[in-house]
Amino acid sequence: MNLSNIFRLEENLHLDKKTLVILRWIAITGQLIALNLVFFILELKFPILFAHFIILIGFLTNLFLQFKVKTTQIKDFNSSFYLIYDLIQLSLLLYLTGGISNPFSILMIVPAIVSSTFLSMGTTLILGVLTIFFLFLLSIFHYPLPGIHEYGFTFPKYYLTGFFIAIIIGLIFLSYFGIRFAGETKKRSEAISKLQEIIAKESELSSLGGQAAAAAHSLGTPLTTISVISKELRKEIGKDSKHTKDLDLLISQTKRCSEILRQISRKEIAEDKFFSKISFEDLLEEIIKSFQESYGKTFELITSDDNNKLLISKIPETIFGLRNFLGNAAKFSKNNVKVNLSSNNQKVQIEILDDGPGFPDDVIQILGDPYIKSKSSAVKGKSGLGLGTFLGKTLLEKQGAKILFDNKSLLGGAQVRISWDISNLKSNF
Repeated sequence: MNLSNIFRLEENLHLDKKTLVILRWIAITGQLIALNLVFFILELKFPILFAHFIILIGFLTNLFLQFKVKTTQIKDFNSSFYLIYDLIQLSLLLYLTGGISNPFSILMIVPAIVSSTFLSMGTTLILGVLTIFFLFLLSIFHYPLPGIHEYGFTFPKYYLTGFFIAIIIGLIFLSYFGIRFAGETKKRSEAISKLQEIIAKESELSSLGGQAAAAAHSLGTPLTTISVISKELRKEIGKDSKHTKDLDLLISQTKRCSEILRQISRKEIAEDKFFSKISFEDLLEEIIKSFQESYGKTFELITSDDNNKLLISKIPETIFGLRNFLGNAAKFSKNNVKVNLSSNNQKVQIEILDDGPGFPDDVIQILGDPYIKSKSSAVKGKSGLGLGTFLGKTLLEKQGAKILFDNKSLLGGAQVRISWDISNLKSNF
């Protein structure tokens, strides 16, 4: 087993210093209030001076953490020391006040829960094992619960054993939940970051044409001025001057620059019209053509039911989303991919069908989640971690689309159904 995977050593895990400081102040304040309330108000006796000494050490360590530690993020390794100390401090206080029979013994699981949410699994395992070990010791060695000896009452062993087991079950359950919750949150954060990068790159590419056109218009005037002055100078100095060849070269190069800028400007005008509005049919044909050249598969685009020739903006989110699903169909299909485009006054729908192995049964219910891996041998070597499907699904849903995955394809493989309500299309495009 790879220890780097268990302890997540390759990740830059840390705990926010402010969060840890506040949590420790809450714990210290609560401990002080509980101890003094029991001793002075309820007048139940226990080693109060020793208990205050333990809390004082915790108080000093938190002052050190708050004012002496300058970093705002505490590394996983360093955070574990503070959490282990907090676990030891609470264990000592419980040792003085009844051990595991003290109702506050449930708080023993807090350091491990904090670790499971913010830190590595390795740190959480260490804290969990230490928690169980200290709970076991506290169930055997401890001072009497304050006030209980006055009534000659003792807790049955079965009760304490059950309480011990209940705390352990709570520790395992909440730690597991914290690990899974933190892991899923981190995966989605990474996927969203990649999604934003893709959108930014697509938007940057889309804007390059506009920048080129702006440059063409801006440079047109000075180049014309240079060309006019050069021609006038050429006339004045005549053909026999030593500068004649230089001026001829300057005029020819100026003319060449003007022609290049004119071509850029014309291309951008054509692209501007193309980018402004486009039909789903034209957009699908463009994407399909690129995949036909790449994969050599047979694509069939059926538009007989496309009754509403709606024009949409050709934005990066739509392009990437459709390219992802069409690309997956091309990659996993054997030979054929069919695309059905249908529309009416209420709805636009795109169905992508292929003759491949279909979606594996072990992931079809969670398709659209990032970082999933199928164990099916039918897609082994071709499937990734589901990040592309997550990005495509997220981008299209951002534009109001609904996406369904199925294996009931007429070609025998996978089927992806993407649909928009006309009202959503008009508002988002």
